Amino acid sequence: MDPQLKVKIARKVPVSTHKFNHYFKGFEKIETVRKIFGEKTEEVLNNLKVEFAGFRGYMGVSHIDGHLLVSAVYLKDGDIVDIYLDIIHELVHVKQFMEGKELFDNTFRYTDRPSEIEAYRVTVDEARKLGLSDERICEYLKTEWMSDDDLTRLAKTLNVRCSRS
Repeated sequence: MDPQLKVKIARKVPVSTHKFNHYFKGFEKIETVRKIFGEKTEEVLNNLKVEFAGFRGYMGVSHIDGHLLVSAVYLKDGDIVDIYLDIIHELVHVKQFMEGKELFDNTFRYTDRPSEIEAYRVTVDEARKLGLSDERICEYLKTEWMSDDDLTRLAKTLNVRCSRS
């Protein structure tokens, strides 16, 4: 168990589908996760499937049934805090999927999508609870598919101060 995060995340996983709580333990006790799902937190996490796959990348939510898709490579080699925050982010998307919200609305740029802004807002709040600086949060927010302008706009929307590189 990581003492800073108060959860246990299995890092080496088989490429297959499993129950979320078999590999991600303690998330039902995290205040932010409890706020996402409310009184149904245990039920949702007990029934949530996670598919570990051999793709390069990070995580996502299936647009078909709302289960988590996780890169086994990222889980093995990624930064543990980034992985934790990504799980929080994706759990917001699971909730959005359950509510019938559009997760992949391509009429918006990625950093302007309402589903992404909501998920990033929850994630940034959690990052701040962990004591991460705005600079570290900016490092977390930046992805290879995001331009510097996208990052600047997203950070401004989320009230995160990022210095220009």
